[in-house]
Amino acid sequence: QNDSIFLRWWALWWHHLFLLWSTIDAQTRYSIPEELEQGSVVGNLAKDLGLGISDIFDRKLRVASEAGKQYFTVDAGKGELVVNDRIDRETLCGESASCVLPLQVVIENPLQLHRIEVEIRDINDNAPSFLKSDHIIEIAESTVVGVRFPLENAEDPDVGSNGLKTYTISKDDYFILKVKEIENGRKIPELVLNKSLDREKKAIHNLFLTAMDGGNPVKTGTSKITVNVLDNNDNVPLFEKTVYKVAVQENSANGSFVITTKATDIDEGPNGEIEYSLGIHTPPAVLSLFHIDTVTGDIFLRNQLDHEIQPSFRIDISAKDKGWPKSEGHCSVQVDVLDVNDNPPEIVLTSKPTSVPEDSLSGTVVALLGVRDFDSGDNGKVTLTLPKKTPFTLKPSFSNNYALVTSGPLDRESSSEYNIEITATDSGSPPLSSKTIIAVSITDVNDNPPIFKQPSYYVYLKENGVPGSILYSVSASDLDFGENAKISYSILDSKVQDVSVSSYVYINSDNGSIYSMHSFDYEKLKVFQIQVQAKDQGSPSLSSNATVHVFILDQNDNAPAVIYPSSAALGSLSHQRMDRSAKAGHLVTKLTAVDADSGHNAWISYKLTEATDASLFTVNLYTGEVRTKRAVSEQDDSSQRLLIEIKDDGEPVQSATVTVSILLEDGLHEPILDLRQKVSEPSKKTGRITLYLILSLASVSVLSLVTFLILAVKCMRSSRSSDSCCMTRSDCDNYKNPNRNLQIQLNTDGPIKYVEVLGGDMLSQSQSFRSCMSPMSEYSDFTLIKPSSTTDFKEVISVLDASLPDSTWTFESQQQKHCSVPFPLDGRDGCCAPITYRIVQRDLSPPLLQPQHCRRLPCKELEDVGDALISQSRK
Repeated sequence: QNDSIFLRWWALWWHHLFLLWSTIDAQTRYSIPEELEQGSVVGNLAKDLGLGISDIFDRKLRVASEAGKQYFTVDAGKGELVVNDRIDRETLCGESASCVLPLQVVIENPLQLHRIEVEIRDINDNAPSFLKSDHIIEIAESTVVGVRFPLENAEDPDVGSNGLKTYTISKDDYFILKVKEIENGRKIPELVLNKSLDREKKAIHNLFLTAMDGGNPVKTGTSKITVNVLDNNDNVPLFEKTVYKVAVQENSANGSFVITTKATDIDEGPNGEIEYSLGIHTPPAVLSLFHIDTVTGDIFLRNQLDHEIQPSFRIDISAKDKGWPKSEGHCSVQVDVLDVNDNPPEIVLTSKPTSVPEDSLSGTVVALLGVRDFDSGDNGKVTLTLPKKTPFTLKPSFSNNYALVTSGPLDRESSSEYNIEITATDSGSPPLSSKTIIAVSITDVNDNPPIFKQPSYYVYLKENGVPGSILYSVSASDLDFGENAKISYSILDSKVQDVSVSSYVYINSDNGSIYSMHSFDYEKLKVFQIQVQAKDQGSPSLSSNATVHVFILDQNDNAPAVIYPSSAALGSLSHQRMDRSAKAGHLVTKLTAVDADSGHNAWISYKLTEATDASLFTVNLYTGEVRTKRAVSEQDDSSQRLLIEIKDDGEPVQSATVTVSILLEDGLHEPILDLRQKVSEPSKKTGRITLYLILSLASVSVLSLVTFLILAVKCMRSSRSSDSCCMTRSDCDNYKNPNRNLQIQLNTDGPIKYVEVLGGDMLSQSQSFRSCMSPMSEYSDFTLIKPSSTTDFKEVISVLDASLPDSTWTFESQQQKHCSVPFPLDGRDGCCAPITYRIVQRDLSPPLLQPQHCRRLPCKELEDVGDALISQSRK
């Protein structure tokens, strides 16, 4: 029964709430009788809402009942609203004259909310009934005619014309029935004494009270009334008021005083002593909440009141004397329960939150929700708040319904999910609040390109590697998610020596590993670039590029090649003549060899391995000069044979051998000039070729010199800036230090001319500048080449050195100098490897060598040394 009362009050509350809604918005309304069979059609919902049949499926139309139970559903095939469960109006709305069920129609894609109302009409499905089937009344025989005795009223759950209409009583000469109508339209039957009683004639009167409703057909309920006629107790107790009214707060404690009722009886003795009690027809729900002091008439609370369940009570009070027969007086107490803010507001999700793309526009609907508070007045007024700095806001809809919408830009990479805490607070005192968390997922949009760990990569690769070996692995990351973050790698097409880079390398599209297609030759290719692209699989896809600089490291795969004497280069046998009068230290000849490798792999040393007379000749380890160790004696053979080994400084060592045949003659005084003329006497045909080559060499020499001067001027100008010539100003200033003791001397001993430039700290690595001249050349052609190498010559050789040609002139400088450079050579920014310079004079026979990869040079030292060498050599 408590549940039934709760449901009635609940429905009544919602009824008033939705009546308020109806004044705000025009809504669809249907009217049906109660107790319809399941499947009965209420109305064409799709038509009334302006929807097509297909919209019911596509937009996922559903109906939600605010009463808690799903009484209706939608026929998806016809778009009709049909009855889903038995509807009992009396259970839903109790005694309320109007019974309306509010429904919420939720439509998705886009999200919409409609409100409809279904009026439940009453049918006469309940007959009037009495709480008790038998009712006993004791009436003193002295009771005067016209005294009224209240009878138990019947209850009929139906309303309107189907509700309780009237009462009738069986015929009796002593009694008639009067029906009194009180407030709220209630009808109370009263038994009226129509004739004085005579207990001796008739002590018991049996009557039948019949209650009838106004339905068609009429339904009735009957209660038996037994009247016992008692002997004289002529006065009945009389209350001071017929109706007492009192207001009690719903949070009053158990046992709290409510009100005092007071009755008096003018009889004396037991006939005037009064006992109070609650009316015999008081419902059990009231009996559980109130009790009365039988002596004082004070009414107290028995249990906690709840305004939300029942806001008011009407209690019947009876006062009986102790006479014989007992007389009884009656009154009513109206108890109004005052609302206290004891119910926190509730947040109800009308639809589950949907995932939101991170590029959604402001105002995109995320979820629909409603709020309710069972309290009344200000205690039931609710406001909603969201945390600050949240890209969401609440947009009011109608009657405590809201839409959660976006209010700012979203970024999944910053936050992939929002747990939005919504706080509902009522206006009571003190206010009550509740919180709910709505989880909103942010879906990814491809708005981030792949990013490489670094924009440029530097790879150092030894030449002659195995084809198919891995060069390097690049890696990129993408802040997006799923397919938008899946990265594939590719190589952008470019040219390397007029050949597509794809013929040199290929890349694994999944992991970014770069593999070689074939073996590399440092002497043919020293450096090249690979443009790698990382592209995600989003739509549209995004990409970024990185440059991989591949430096080929030299390996000692070339043996030294002899370029002078030319006969030795062709046949590994050189014939020389020498006067027997030569003294010790006489320059017999000078061997000149070059190595196509670079760095230490190209450092050449000369060693005499076999000789006819080892005590007569010596070979300089570094210059290749063949000199006499002592004066020639008459005992020495006239024909001397020397086997000279030429080795480089690489690992493993590469070598070549030259056999020099020396003829000792008496009186050989041919001047150097004659020797030069004899050696250089070519045939007519060779002379023409030589002339062409001289002209070409002269042109290239002039061009090289002009280029060198331009570079020197640019370096001097840019030295005023912070990054000039790959060195800081303090570094360049070191070259001006006179402590370096730079010395340039010209040696003209014998048929070979050479210039030596010596200088530097003796404690550091040896530093030398050496220029060697052949008697076959008249002019000098200097080409400056700056290769770079790592600090360890034996492991990583110069990656920017030009290929060494077969040349008659060489200029070499080896020094250990650290300076600041604009690009990393050994994997570390700001550090040069040991620097090697060569100045090469071109012979007529070898091809011209172009300088390669000359970035920025130590300009001041280069200018000073170069000017000195050019000046001395032309002298």
